[in-house]
Amino acid sequence: METLILDKKKFVVIEQNEFDKLQLLAAKKTTPAKKLTLAAGKKHAYKMIDKWAKGK
Repeated sequence: METLILDKKKFVVIEQNEFDKLQLLAAKKTTPAKKLTLAAGKKHAYKMIDKWAKGK
């Protein structure tokens, strides 16, 4: 791991496989997207459309 300084900003250079491991670890910490059924998705879409229409 090396440190570079460009335009008074520090950057860290690491190996590709280490970067992939860090990226995978970060992805595991995020919550997965919630999947909706067709009916629930339609209901949510209409709700968002109504909210958008009231804002205009």
